[in-house]
Amino acid sequence: MNLKSTITGAALGAVMAASAAFSGAVAADDTIKVGVLHSLSGTMAISETTLKDAMLMLIDEQNKKGGLLGKKLEAVVVDPASDWPLFAEKARELIQKDKVAAVFGCWTSSSRKSVLPVFEETNSILFYPVQYEGEESSRNIFYTGAAPNQQAIPAVDYLMEKEGVKRFVLEGTDYVYPRTTNKILEAYLISKGIPKEDIMTNYTPFGFSDWQTEVSKIKEFGSAGKKTAVVSTINGDANVPFYKELGNKGIKATDIPVVAFSVGEEELAGLDTKPLVGHLAAWNYFESVESSANKKFIKDWHAFTKNDKRVTNDPMEAAYIGFNAWVKAVQAAGTTDTDKVLDTIIGVSVPNLSGGYATVMPNHHITKPVLIGEIQADGQFEIVQQTPAVVGDEWSDFLPDSKDLISDWRKPMSCGNFNVATGKCGGKGS
Repeated sequence: MNLKSTITGAALGAVMAASAAFSGAVAADDTIKVGVLHSLSGTMAISETTLKDAMLMLIDEQNKKGGLLGKKLEAVVVDPASDWPLFAEKARELIQKDKVAAVFGCWTSSSRKSVLPVFEETNSILFYPVQYEGEESSRNIFYTGAAPNQQAIPAVDYLMEKEGVKRFVLEGTDYVYPRTTNKILEAYLISKGIPKEDIMTNYTPFGFSDWQTEVSKIKEFGSAGKKTAVVSTINGDANVPFYKELGNKGIKATDIPVVAFSVGEEELAGLDTKPLVGHLAAWNYFESVESSANKKFIKDWHAFTKNDKRVTNDPMEAAYIGFNAWVKAVQAAGTTDTDKVLDTIIGVSVPNLSGGYATVMPNHHITKPVLIGEIQADGQFEIVQQTPAVVGDEWSDFLPDSKDLISDWRKPMSCGNFNVATGKCGGKGS
């Protein structure tokens, strides 16, 4: 809109008041509101409820330090109930009705894709704390979970190099994250000399529970005389019957190892893990990490939840990093104004929980070490491999439409999909 001098002061005031409803500004009182957008019911509640609790702990701890900009932080918690369109509705409610300064939330890529246009339209900020498929870069989203090069690709490298795997089952829940991740993995495996006929891909719905047929197919595929592994992008509560059926079929990690990208300590807490010993997960953090920062985090978590049995997990660390980066950027900017925070947050470094630091990069991803862990009988993971910090790659080098793209949200480029071959920005990064 071009506001010319003919607009009266009253009209200009009305325009400014209306636009404030679409900003990431704080409420006019003495608190700064923070949105918490996680499923507390439905198929994803098994994973997301803990992230809600983690955010409440982080906000409580910040308030004990004196709050932010001289104000107390106030959590505004909503339940999008594992319903992807409802995520967008609840995000808009947080931004426009509750006037939150930033939102921390989502788990599935379907929920993130649902809310993305809302954050871009309202010029608000989302911190997304879960591994995802890449192929996206938004000015208004910070991806503090792993990109494929920080989890999926190192995981299959480990299987090939350390386990001698020659055959792969790509088993996932039927939505965007598993499908895109497996598309990248298939291209990567073929580039590494794995024949296409040695890659089997299968998808099941959210909440899937009848795993007998699917696990029988996996067992049969693994009986061809080549070392076989399952790469699992199964999400939510479907993991519980999947792992139970592996145990029922007697599939041991020594026979067909499973490496999971969405199974951590929280998901294992509801399982008898003895039959699962030796199966793997790839994350950027495990509760078993040895560091003083992690010991303090676990102690604080148990004290906050008043439950010494509550476990920690990777998305909690990603939420911890994102929250602390936002706090540091707001302090540097002296305001929660979206545009100013976006300018100050790139380059911000904050401690991770494994003894190092995470840095917010110009592509709105962060630096993360890659950890491979083996399931233990007590539901924890023994870390069998850890890399130095890796920069998240938002556009895959293994997909033809993405290999020439980069994202850099610093001025003057401020582009989410700059093509290095043509020297042009393709428009919105998402």
